[in-house]
Amino acid sequence: MRLDYATYTKRGFLLGVALFLLGAIGTAVGPSLIGQLPGWEQTALFDSMVIGIATGFFSVFGFGIFLPLTD
Repeated sequence: MRLDYATYTKRGFLLGVALFLLGAIGTAVGPSLIGQLPGWEQTALFDSMVIGIATGFFSVFGFGIFLPLTD
């Protein structure tokens, strides 16, 4: 069975972008809608941004560059 690296790369990158945007928009808009966010929400939104960046980078590196070369 052959993996479709291009599809996995695109979906992983879009997942990373979605996580990053969720964290960034939540951090920017949340305090203006709700008020001061609790510490756990700020931490969750920040972690979402960091995990989004890492997911986008590693999906492109892993499925777009590394795995096709080892196939």
